[in-house]
Amino acid sequence: MKNLINFTINGKDVTAKKGETILTVARREGIYIPTMCYISKTTPCASCRMCLVEAKGVEGFVLSCNTPPTEGIEITTATDALQQERTNIMKLYDVNHPLECGVCDKSGECDLQNKTLEFGVAKQNFTARDQHRKIENWGLINYDPSLCILCEKCVHVCNEVIGDDAIDLQFGGYKSKVVPKNSDTLDCTFCGECIAVCPVGALVSSDFKYTANAWELSRVPATCVHCSAGCPLEYETRHTGIASKEKSIYRVKNNFEFSSLCGAGRFGFDFENKASKDETAFHKAVEALKNAKAIRFSSMITNEEALLLQRLKEKLGIKLFNEDARRFAEFMTSYASVSGKKHHSATLEAVRKSDAVIIIGSMIATDNPVVRYAMTTAAKHNGAKIIYAHPVEDPLMQNTVTQFLKYEVGTEEGVVALLAKYLLRDADLSDEERKYFENLDDGYLSAESNIGEDELEFMMKSLSRTKNRVLIIGNDIMAHKEAKNIAKLAAMIEKYSDFSILIVPRDVNTLGVSLTCSLDEDDSQSDVVGYNAAGNFVISSLPRADLAIASLNQQEGTFVTIDNRVVPTNAALGFEGYELNDIAKEFGVGKALTIDLTKELPVASGFKAVDFDNLENFLSPAGDDIRGYILDEIEVEMDGVLSDVEDLPEFNGTIIYNVNPVLQFNAYTNLTKQLERDKTLRGSAQFAAAARVSDGDKVEISYEGKSVVRTFKQEESLKGTIALNPTFDFDEGTGTYRFQKSKIMRVNDE
Repeated sequence: MKNLINFTINGKDVTAKKGETILTVARREGIYIPTMCYISKTTPCASCRMCLVEAKGVEGFVLSCNTPPTEGIEITTATDALQQERTNIMKLYDVNHPLECGVCDKSGECDLQNKTLEFGVAKQNFTARDQHRKIENWGLINYDPSLCILCEKCVHVCNEVIGDDAIDLQFGGYKSKVVPKNSDTLDCTFCGECIAVCPVGALVSSDFKYTANAWELSRVPATCVHCSAGCPLEYETRHTGIASKEKSIYRVKNNFEFSSLCGAGRFGFDFENKASKDETAFHKAVEALKNAKAIRFSSMITNEEALLLQRLKEKLGIKLFNEDARRFAEFMTSYASVSGKKHHSATLEAVRKSDAVIIIGSMIATDNPVVRYAMTTAAKHNGAKIIYAHPVEDPLMQNTVTQFLKYEVGTEEGVVALLAKYLLRDADLSDEERKYFENLDDGYLSAESNIGEDELEFMMKSLSRTKNRVLIIGNDIMAHKEAKNIAKLAAMIEKYSDFSILIVPRDVNTLGVSLTCSLDEDDSQSDVVGYNAAGNFVISSLPRADLAIASLNQQEGTFVTIDNRVVPTNAALGFEGYELNDIAKEFGVGKALTIDLTKELPVASGFKAVDFDNLENFLSPAGDDIRGYILDEIEVEMDGVLSDVEDLPEFNGTIIYNVNPVLQFNAYTNLTKQLERDKTLRGSAQFAAAARVSDGDKVEISYEGKSVVRTFKQEESLKGTIALNPTFDFDEGTGTYRFQKSKIMRVNDE
């Protein structure tokens, strides 16, 4: 095979692929080389020098973290000289490092502790004048510079993976420290990845600080429930007091070497529900279902719960409403009619490894932060071209995007049609397909969408040398009135080009629900039981429910992630009340345990008949996702026909975009104590002028027959005449197009 390099490590024959270093090959082969500053998902920091090795014929030591091997080279990882060098490095690291292990949050899982013991540093041979170093409180994050070893992990991950580029090293010899970049205080999205990668106790969670020792906590492997990325995480739990048997989640951790979490996943963990068995409410719930005409539910449920709802529908002969999942299912059905496949083709890993990404229909940094992290990784590591098409320019993407295509609200069908025409102009299309694109009215589509020929040609030029390409379709598209035709156009791009497609669902299990349930169009009829959704009788894990049930951090079950992977989650905390399975048993469709349904999920949709207890739930030492399984691909008849692009809609006046701020996703993140709740209507000076409002004004926003009162906040980073309206704090229909014509009126407090 080309581009393979053969060499030896400690006498063992090994092979390196192009781009691999001595360290990455050693780790893959299970050969230990100590490190302090290395992290797999960023470029080497090369600051600790612990990874030194010897290379035959090379004078001095070689840094294994950033040195690629050469053909036939002989590497040795452990000699007396290397041991002495690494021991001296550890002695220097330990110079005046505060002996605060008894109260340090990192004690028991500290790399400095571990390496100090590993290299037998029992006394200090060096000294340096100590000095006072102020502990910084950066909101959710605390920084103690006296504990910092300047490994630069935090800086690299913030810049290369997250994309915030919010921190930097301020060099000054012994006074060097981590500082906010170009700011007096930390200005970032507070993902907490800097806390995760910090090898010592320098960067810690402000909420967790001094609350528990690492060895006191029990780890529960689970899946994040805040968006469709389905990130792996561990809830760390402990009893709430010395004499208490009740447990609480103290913090969330992730396998930071390979995976990342956003701030909602890391800090928004306390949304559990507390209730006891209320028999009266339970019997009322059963009666409500007997008399109901429909069940309305959200996608914040497990696949097993979705299957129970489907069986209740079949048993009772009622309708099943979930507009979020129904519209997603319709989109995927249209996509499949052209692609011939039931599931989209791309994954987050494909995005990370790409050298070109086109994304349309999402403010992705807040809709699905992990997709943003994958694009940032591609841009920083592969030099990927990131082409971002949206009516609103996103300030959080400014460090990543290489071309911004600003289109007019509602014109997504025209934009995707233009993209398809340009991307497929050299493709081997049928005569009928070629004729379809030739008949497109380019002038009209460009004029109405505001995407000109020069922008499209610039895009094609930037893509000319790229090979690994991904098209990302966001949640804005699913509720578009022409979503079905957009799905077919997107499938055409995938079918006839080298683009793979990633379709981003809204909620944690939108995809799973769409594959499990047969859903009806929500006609807002009466006599509806709501399951984590609005209804005449509400069964919910949210406050003010008629019957309380467990929240998702109190349940076992599975979700389907954005990668088409069925992943398990486990209960971090107990729940004393009833669950959906108890109700289902009353109608003869329940099981002994809810997870007994895992093996009964529909095979026709790609699920496998696997018991819950047989699902793996870990990342391999090389970072491979071993959780659960990938959905089987289901072939579908390709009978889809493209529709003509008719008149594109016009959105005039004051337009709002229903999108949540950083760290907020839904009613569950709204329950958590650490996450900021920015409930303001955010807009530019241009929007303020158009709506005749000023910064700080209380305004009433009216659209689609509903209204909400907000405080208007003018933000310099925003541009254009579209304001951003949060929805996490009220029951917003999830199946509606997120851009809305609105009426804005100032509210008089008097």
